[in-house]
Amino acid sequence: MQINVSRTSLAAALAGVFVLAACSGANQPTAPGAGAPRAPVVTVVTVKAQPVPIVAELPGRTSPSLVAEIRPQVTGIVKARAFREGSEVKAGAPLYQIDPSTYQAAYDSAAAALANAEANQVVSRQKATRIAELVAIEAVSKQAHDDAVATVKQAEAAVASARAALDKARIDLGFTRLSAPIAGRIGRSAVTSGALVTANQEAALATVQQLDPIYVDVTQSSADLLRLRRELAAGSLRRSRDGELPVSLVLEDGSVYGAQGRLAFSEVAVDEGTGSVTLRAVFPNPAGELLPGMYVRARLEQGVRGDAILVPHAGVGRDARGNPTVMVVNADSKVEARPVKTERSLDDQWVVTEGLAPGDRVIVEGLQRVRPGAQVEVEEAGTPPAAVAAAAAR
Repeated sequence: MQINVSRTSLAAALAGVFVLAACSGANQPTAPGAGAPRAPVVTVVTVKAQPVPIVAELPGRTSPSLVAEIRPQVTGIVKARAFREGSEVKAGAPLYQIDPSTYQAAYDSAAAALANAEANQVVSRQKATRIAELVAIEAVSKQAHDDAVATVKQAEAAVASARAALDKARIDLGFTRLSAPIAGRIGRSAVTSGALVTANQEAALATVQQLDPIYVDVTQSSADLLRLRRELAAGSLRRSRDGELPVSLVLEDGSVYGAQGRLAFSEVAVDEGTGSVTLRAVFPNPAGELLPGMYVRARLEQGVRGDAILVPHAGVGRDARGNPTVMVVNADSKVEARPVKTERSLDDQWVVTEGLAPGDRVIVEGLQRVRPGAQVEVEEAGTPPAAVAAAAAR
């Protein structure tokens, strides 16, 4: 009988404990949000329309603005070379001296022949004058007078021929001194003193190249040119800098050339083999940093798009087909996947031409924590750290 009483008392005591525990739990406040997880926080960029230059980066090579190959125009032995290879030369500066002795002798002979012809001309004129006086008094026949006049004309022709021969000898003598036809940098010499050179030989003795300014020849596809012209005509693009096309240059090592150039002209024909058009830009090169034949990339500002939208690279992904997409937070703070069309990359941003409108909020951080349709909390990119901490504590 005692055992049953003890069991009854124990059960009553336990029931009292459970009641007290239940009452105590009912009096405890419930933590806010304990029943549902907090929405993930993402960083967004609010896009806006802004003018963006249309820049085409095209491969090309440098070439001198002027080139002169030095070739002899007379045959002879090179007596001296008057320049240092690789140096700058001025227009008219002496480069080579060919032995002038034979050409000097030919000049002297031509000068003597001219003097003889001129002397004969004087004699024939005086004789013709005397015969004309005798014809007037009928002392000689008219035939003698006609012969004297013809002799004068022959003497005049001989003088003209001798004068032309003298000029030719003078020119040949002058050709023994080879001068720089243009100012520029001269390369290595193909001959030394004592070498025999011939008139109009195929091999050049040296080459002078003008490197300031210097040309950069690049190619662009004809399809791109047609598209640009259509957009300019439609008004979606506009010319910059009053129609001028400035050009900047990226060198082989990735550095940017310090001076800016300008587009000189566009070729009037399309290369049938490549379907491209050659464009030529002109760059100042006072320090000679650019050398002929260098591979470069020219950046041509071909217009300005006035309503372009820029999106950071981190905000643009790819779908299963490789098409660009972005995640956008709508007005209800829910995530939407939206396909876009990107035209090109500009520094660390994509130029988006379709799929976004000014005011759209594009997710750039936290993409791995969300999916389309998810509810999110938004933080604008560039928010100060204190504001971010306060938002996280809420």
